[in-house]
Amino acid sequence: MANLNRIKVVLVEKQKTGKWLAEQLGKSNCTVSKWCSNTIQPDLNTLDNISKLLDVNIKDLLVDNKE
Repeated sequence: MANLNRIKVVLVEKQKTGKWLAEQLGKSNCTVSKWCSNTIQPDLNTLDNISKLLDVNIKDLLVDNKE
């Protein structure tokens, strides 16, 4: 699967862990891990919540695939 999100990178930049994000969102660590590895993708509402928790623009969580 293509890398569609930058959640893992932004978590590192913000010095937060996947476990922290899972707790904030009420999701399992496994789900957040799958988002970070781009195995699955969060829905848009969840992505919006992640951007607010990490205090970043939602666009910062997405990979720009324009070529």
